[in-house]
Amino acid sequence: MSVFRKSLVAAACFVVTSGLAWAQQGGATYEPSVGQAGKDVVWVPTSQTLVDKMLDMAGVTAQDRLVDLGSGDGRMVITAAKRGAKARGIEYNPDMVALSKRLAAAEGMADKVQLEQGDIFESNFSDATVVTLFLLPQLNLRLRPTLLEMKPGTRIMSNSFDMGDWTPDESFVVKEGCSGHCNALKWTVPAKVGGTWKLGDQQLVLTQTYQKIEGSLNSGGKGAFISDTKLTGPNIQFTAAGQRYVGVVDGNTIRGTVNGKDWVATR
Repeated sequence: MSVFRKSLVAAACFVVTSGLAWAQQGGATYEPSVGQAGKDVVWVPTSQTLVDKMLDMAGVTAQDRLVDLGSGDGRMVITAAKRGAKARGIEYNPDMVALSKRLAAAEGMADKVQLEQGDIFESNFSDATVVTLFLLPQLNLRLRPTLLEMKPGTRIMSNSFDMGDWTPDESFVVKEGCSGHCNALKWTVPAKVGGTWKLGDQQLVLTQTYQKIEGSLNSGGKGAFISDTKLTGPNIQFTAAGQRYVGVVDGNTIRGTVNGKDWVATR
């Protein structure tokens, strides 16, 4: 993956050797240098150890479509493809795209990956089930509205940098095989559940901030606040009046079970 801010390039020089090793595998036509300028950022490679961890946390399988935004030398895309995923990289620097294609060919993966030159803010990657990135916080924030509109359940993996007040579901710091920028952050795009739902003769009123939800289940002018809430992609859980509701959100319908019985809510 790519990118980092110029002011931190000096602190990242420890990765020069690993970055050039990847470049040399692709031939001598072009070798990137850590800290080289890009469109919005500078380039710093992600350690292979962290690449593996990010893919592990995302649970990448052959059923996934992964897109790496700012794909750099292509190592994330190539590694995902080796796991059977349909893997695509979008990189602005045409020299890096050419390098990543050479590296893919050297790994015998040329026909298994899609590596393209493009602007991540103008590209359509709405069909992806996993999005990986190593971008600056302000770029993550620019992308956040687009990411939140993706299909609920889409996994977002970032190297080191957050999404502002959208807190990650999970994070992990790799301590072996990585000397810097070793924090993997994971988000799961939540379903949109805010609003008033009709659940039989009751009203389920939900407020939502990203994957965090609050609300009440009301009937006959009386209500009970919900507790122990959880929203992971399209999957929702909450407790109301001592009963545990588990369901799956599909647009304006939630279907699930409570105490072994089916329940349906519509909005």
